[in-house]
Amino acid sequence: MHRPGLFGGGLLRDGSGLMSAVPGSQVTEVDLEDDDDHDGPWWRDREVMVPVFSGVAFAAGLICEWSGAETAALVVFWIGLLLGASTFTPGAIRKLFQGKLGIGLLMTISAIGAVILGYVEEAAALAFLYSIAEALEDKAMDRARGGLRALLKLVPETATVLADGSSKEVAAKDLTVGQVMLVRPGERIATDGVVRTGRSSLDTSAITGESIPVEVEPGDAVPAGAINAAGVLEVEATAAGTDNSLTTIVELVEQAQSEKGERARLADRIARPLVPGVLILAVLVALIGSLVGDPGLWITRALVVLVAASPCALAISVPITVVAAIGSASRFGVIIKSGAIFERLGRIRHVAVDKTGTLTRNEPAVTGVLTADGVAEQDVLAWAASLEQHSAHPLAAAITAAAPGVPAAQEVSELAGHGIQGTIDGAQVTVGSPRWVEPGALADAVADLESQGMTVVIVHRAGAPVGAIGVRDELRPEAPEFVRTLTGQGTGVTMLTGDNQRTAQALADQAGITDVRAQLRPEDKAAAITELTALRSTVMIGDGINDAPALAGADIGIAMGATGSDAAIESADVAFTGHDLRLIPRALDHARRGRRIINQNIVLSLLIIVVLLPLALAGVLGLAAVVLVHEIAEVIVILNGLRASRTQRAEAGQPLRG
Repeated sequence: MHRPGLFGGGLLRDGSGLMSAVPGSQVTEVDLEDDDDHDGPWWRDREVMVPVFSGVAFAAGLICEWSGAETAALVVFWIGLLLGASTFTPGAIRKLFQGKLGIGLLMTISAIGAVILGYVEEAAALAFLYSIAEALEDKAMDRARGGLRALLKLVPETATVLADGSSKEVAAKDLTVGQVMLVRPGERIATDGVVRTGRSSLDTSAITGESIPVEVEPGDAVPAGAINAAGVLEVEATAAGTDNSLTTIVELVEQAQSEKGERARLADRIARPLVPGVLILAVLVALIGSLVGDPGLWITRALVVLVAASPCALAISVPITVVAAIGSASRFGVIIKSGAIFERLGRIRHVAVDKTGTLTRNEPAVTGVLTADGVAEQDVLAWAASLEQHSAHPLAAAITAAAPGVPAAQEVSELAGHGIQGTIDGAQVTVGSPRWVEPGALADAVADLESQGMTVVIVHRAGAPVGAIGVRDELRPEAPEFVRTLTGQGTGVTMLTGDNQRTAQALADQAGITDVRAQLRPEDKAAAITELTALRSTVMIGDGINDAPALAGADIGIAMGATGSDAAIESADVAFTGHDLRLIPRALDHARRGRRIINQNIVLSLLIIVVLLPLALAGVLGLAAVVLVHEIAEVIVILNGLRASRTQRAEAGQPLRG
């Protein structure tokens, strides 16, 4: 059975050894091994060593030139030129035949022109510096994508499978749905599954970003890559070895890295006309200059202008930052669908959050029991549970779990939206909402329970109220800190819920939320999001089917991915693999920092062109000097962009790791 990705689509092998997202496709294979070309030592990497040898030849040419060996200098300059040019000239020519004008073409024309004019040394310098900058860019991209390979390393190469009373080792990629894995203490789980026997605690920090071990027992779902910390577990696989939650994360991050953000498109919009514009400018400088002065001088100056106006740094300034930032976010459990979404995430100034399953645990429990005179609490719970065990209502499981014993019930019937009734020990018992079943003398006490955020059901026996049971979905313990952190960042918080106003207000008061909107249907939530987004950039956080319209309508939709419904996850732009709400303000801060770095890189890239162009036109800088300045700028932009891969250290108890 195919397990769908969080945002649909699938994975296919690509040349990087990782996975590429292909919308609508299915996962066919996952390469769990690293790509040797990228993970080996740098001195075995051809992409690095060719520019290095080009630099060695250029340095040797300078030494020969200084020692008076002119012929030897010319030979090694040519060697350095050919080595360096081999890394970008073939690709530039291929793109030219495809009708694409790139920066590599500008460098190729500049190098050829310099050679024709007799500046072989300058051409060798250009080829070396541009080729080494391109190699550094490639290595920086590989480093930024390292988080994906790190995620895939979380899957063990082999798994122990139980079959016919014996165990055997199989390759993790060969696991199929339904096989039972034996997971010993200290071992990683090879694919997603459900615990069949055994109890233990799992370390999921590398997957979800949550530092607290998760206790599991029979029936609990467990993710691929989690470490079994204690007892022996037998886990039935619910996903194939090549199609689990980790490969889904890789799919999303690969997809995000291939989709450009708004500033990437801005950089493209600037660079696209700039390349042919630079070519035209260089031709005009050469022609006009030749008419009024020395043709050799102005043709040389035109080549310098060609290089000076090249948008080299601009072309890599945004992609390197986006790739680095999205890759690092995936390592602490935040999966961002695209570069454009990452940039919008950095503009968010308001958070709308669903209550049930997001602010709360989504595990309702009995937190209060009221009884009429002469009636025991245990009897009230037992009568209610006897009926509720026949119901699929979320409150039914909480009441049934709290009952010490359950008598048999006959003639049980459920009235949707109202309650349930039946016969127990010859007496008719009815359990239902206070708006359907009269609370009688318990009315004031029931109102008090509701004011504490409980949902209350009334129990009638023989037509008279005998008790009331308060059930509450408890607030997540980190919720108040989550709200405090957001408000401290200047981000507003609104609670959206379909629950009644009193229950919603009580939980909001505990969390510290002042803007509460209750008793909302799905279309009401979507309308509230439309209202909020009209005022400021707003993110919606939810996990249920009824949240899907609001998630789709918000500037950014965030699904709590570990427990969210497929509809919510498909409608969202960002998914959290864990439960900890404290990741949300951290993710927003991470995105804001990434936006600042992107802005810095764009400004620096444009500033380089603005400064160099007049200096090149005036003849202040020669070809080698302009090339050197450009390549230094590229290195600075790359290093600055890689800062986006850093995550701030979490405070004590926080799940986010630096």
